[in-house]
Amino acid sequence: MTQLVTLAKEVDEDKVTPGVLGFIVFAVMALAVWGLMKSMNRHMNRVEFTEVPDPKADSGDSAEAAGAAKPQG
Repeated sequence: MTQLVTLAKEVDEDKVTPGVLGFIVFAVMALAVWGLMKSMNRHMNRVEFTEVPDPKADSGDSAEAAGAAKPQG
């Protein structure tokens, strides 16, 4: 018990520490970030990443490929 008393006297009374309010603010921010990340994951799972091929791009590519295959002359 005497060791705890000596440790308490070593603490500088002029030193500013965050205290309980700082811990509460940090905990609320951590919970907010956790909730935002959970929401983001839920929204990202709903997104479909499959792309539908553009029919205009297919016809344009085949015309260019046919034009490049034919010798000019």
